[in-house]
Amino acid sequence: MCKLLARQDPRRFRQTSRSLRISGQSTSIRLETAFWEILDAVAAGEGMSVSRLVASLYDEAVDLHGGVANFASLLRTVCLIYQGERAEMTIRRHPPA
Repeated sequence: MCKLLARQDPRRFRQTSRSLRISGQSTSIRLETAFWEILDAVAAGEGMSVSRLVASLYDEAVDLHGGVANFASLLRTVCLIYQGERAEMTIRRHPPA
């Protein structure tokens, strides 16, 4: 077994709700703590708050696709794409021997 789960802090798997404003409306989004950690890092890297980042992602999804059926799922997918792109950049900078 890879023991990937065994090495993790169980709190990273717990869902946490955050209250945010999107398009002037107050809303609550529930994600696993690990995804909030990634969104915190993305927002910091972009020099904005998580609330602003999430609102920007929502607006972008509406502009591109006309709406969002499951916004929490979209945010999780954005986190996976972000992590994948970071891993790819690291491999390019430091190719395996």
